[in-house]
Amino acid sequence: MTDVKNANQGASDQDLQDLIAENDTGARQPSGMTAKVLLYVAVAWSLFQLWLASPLPYLVSFGVFNSTEARSIHLAFAVFLAFLAYPAFKTSPRSYIPILDWVLAAAAAFCAAYIYIFYRDLAGRPGLPITQDLVVAGAGLVLLLEATRRALGPPLMCVAVLFLVYVFFGNAAWVPEVLQWAGASFSKAMSHQWITTEGVFGIALGVSTSFVFLFVLFGSLLDKAGAGNYFIKVAFAALGHMRGGPAKAAVLSSAMTGLISGSSIANVVTTGTFTIPLMKRVGFSGEKAGAVEVASSVNGQIMPPVMGAAAFLMVEYVGIPYPEVIKHAFLPATISYIALIYIVHLEALKANMKGLPKRVTSTLSQTLIRSRRFVLSLIVLAGLVYYAIVFQKQLFGAAVGWVVAIECAVIYLAGLYYAAKYPDLEMDDPNQPVVELPQLGETAKAGLHYLLPVVVLVWFLMIELKSPGLSAFWATVLMIFIMLTQHAAKAYFRKTADYAAEFKQGFADVIDGFATGARNMIGIGVATAAAGIIVGTVSLTGIGQVMVEFVELISGGNLMLILIFTAVISLILGMGLPTTANYIVVSSLMAPVIVELGAENGLIVPLIAVHLFVFYFGIMADVTPPVGLASFAAAAVSGSDPMKTGVVAFFYSMRTAVLPFLFLFNTQLLMIGLDHPVDVVMVIIVSTIAMLVFAAATQGYFFARSKLWESAALLLIAFTLFRPGFWLDLIEPPYDNLPAASIIEDAEGMPENSSILLDVEGINIEGEEVSKSVMLPLGPAGSGEDRLYNAGIAVRNEDGRIFIDDLVFAGPAEKAGLDFDFEITAVKVEADRMPKEVFFIPAFLLLGGIIVLQRRRKRSEEALGTA
Repeated sequence: MTDVKNANQGASDQDLQDLIAENDTGARQPSGMTAKVLLYVAVAWSLFQLWLASPLPYLVSFGVFNSTEARSIHLAFAVFLAFLAYPAFKTSPRSYIPILDWVLAAAAAFCAAYIYIFYRDLAGRPGLPITQDLVVAGAGLVLLLEATRRALGPPLMCVAVLFLVYVFFGNAAWVPEVLQWAGASFSKAMSHQWITTEGVFGIALGVSTSFVFLFVLFGSLLDKAGAGNYFIKVAFAALGHMRGGPAKAAVLSSAMTGLISGSSIANVVTTGTFTIPLMKRVGFSGEKAGAVEVASSVNGQIMPPVMGAAAFLMVEYVGIPYPEVIKHAFLPATISYIALIYIVHLEALKANMKGLPKRVTSTLSQTLIRSRRFVLSLIVLAGLVYYAIVFQKQLFGAAVGWVVAIECAVIYLAGLYYAAKYPDLEMDDPNQPVVELPQLGETAKAGLHYLLPVVVLVWFLMIELKSPGLSAFWATVLMIFIMLTQHAAKAYFRKTADYAAEFKQGFADVIDGFATGARNMIGIGVATAAAGIIVGTVSLTGIGQVMVEFVELISGGNLMLILIFTAVISLILGMGLPTTANYIVVSSLMAPVIVELGAENGLIVPLIAVHLFVFYFGIMADVTPPVGLASFAAAAVSGSDPMKTGVVAFFYSMRTAVLPFLFLFNTQLLMIGLDHPVDVVMVIIVSTIAMLVFAAATQGYFFARSKLWESAALLLIAFTLFRPGFWLDLIEPPYDNLPAASIIEDAEGMPENSSILLDVEGINIEGEEVSKSVMLPLGPAGSGEDRLYNAGIAVRNEDGRIFIDDLVFAGPAEKAGLDFDFEITAVKVEADRMPKEVFFIPAFLLLGGIIVLQRRRKRSEEALGTA
């Protein structure tokens, strides 16, 4: 019996920690002085990033780095640690660092820091590299590729090498004619990829330097402080008693753990070691328990406010503030998690599972009253905090920061005072025969102080609208203060222990958090640098425009085929590339393609929707067999088959795979085009219902086991609720075409800061016929000519036909692909149609009919079972 139990428990804790180290922090764990060097360098990197993000350099006029210098130093730390922390091969030593690796680490760090060391010299000879520059650039690229192979495996290195080959041999006979280009000299390629900010030291590495490191460090410190265990405990206290409760708690705890972990694998192992055995105990098979953990952990990267590293890249690539990214990503992520909890609930219903025992039972009415009181208290508290800070800004002016800091300290001490009344949260052993759920109130109060840095982070991001880097800096500073003082303060309130020893423990936790945060960043830093090679190739060779023609050729211009093609590319690349690198590669190549070909199909696709589409399928690769790393990690915990776990996890994640297709065609799911609070509420409610219906359809169970036609009907209902405009477009065209001759009058009459939709056709500079729709911003109110000029065009009238007479350089029209002498054939305005929400009526009627049928069938089955 014991042997069977042990066989089902999966990998040991040490095996799981080794799995995380191999993928995230580096498998090498030396001892002695070598270990101290690794520790000191990692801590130095964290301190450098904190200094870089803080206002101190500008206050003391010392240590101010421009963005290029900062990127250079950032990459120097990353590659140095990559060669020291990651062994070259599986057979390479783990307990010490060979001399060759020390040499490679030093050489790589020098090549990366070359931009910083010789910044003035390089600035004095732009575009004119000397032999020394080229040697360093060539060696740097080779060493970066080797660091990438060590930290992330061969796939990203191979993709980067493939793009470099294209740079040099783009005109070779074996390159398809549609992709050929003139090729670059060694001098041109090295200068572009290493010496300028077009390649390795480009936007992606800049985002890693400015934003991502601070968020990873914040998460690492939060975890070291004990917040990870706190989130898991709260989730189990809240949901563990329900049907399939451990699985529902796994979903909630993974969503919260996503705040502190940007790694799907680390998220799976952190929460899964506790949740998966408990899920198995209440009736889930090993494959299903692992799949639930995978599906919930992977989605942690799409859950605001702290999303995966790729979300910060969107800020630069799309050109919108991070709060806007959060706004657009919030609803899809939220309904995705709600649907996963519902899927777990349906699995529990199908298997008639029970929850875990509670210490104290309560009636449904008592639970509802407490929940309502909690929600109302949160709303009132949020309002009081907001208006109190607004009032204090008016009262104290520039000194308000110090006042709020003192108030945060008081709130923190009050939270610790309450926490000290309860025992510290210890992780239960899920393999013990009985697990009793903790009380929610006691559990929540034991760690309320962990929420304060998260609140500060969200406040700076969403209310103060500070940069992500500065927001993460202040949240991290508060987190450091909490870690240094929480043990000593608890000891004081409990009147126990040695305060000095407790403070030393807090200091050790901070140092450990610094080192872990830096080592977690090695892979991201190297990945963004290596992905810069791909981005640099795109800008050097012009392959981006070629991809438009290539994809249009193989897809026949069909937008749905293009989207499927993009999704498949993301999944294939994601089998070997980390999410961040996958996003950079696919978005660089495919985002412009989707936007342009969507316009040619008459669909105006917002750029943020395309980038979220790529992001979603990038994280799906962590789930998808045969190389879904998160699925392998969950299978190691559950002791189940990795392939079966991956298949079930992909099935559970279908809701995440479907959402990107839906929000591309219905951008209201991204909170785009919603002008009234009532519209926002309706979209949230309807989309949540639609996602639950979709989950029921894919699970084959609603109120009872669904018949085949019922599942098909539920899919139809979900589609209608998600995209009612599809049916309306079949009945009435979405736009009326106005004659182009009235374009000036139409532009003048449109609302302020609106856009004008035009049908255009013409012959481009390559001699190809172009016919597409474009959306151009008109800007503020004014004359029709002025507003069209704001859009980037001036027009002329030739016998009633309107042509583009002039283009504003780098204006919206030129960026949209318009050219001189293109003819404007029509001005499109939204047609006066019945509201698309009309189609909700038959959808809800059909849904109601299915509910009635299934409830009746369920009662009949229960009656037969009782008899």
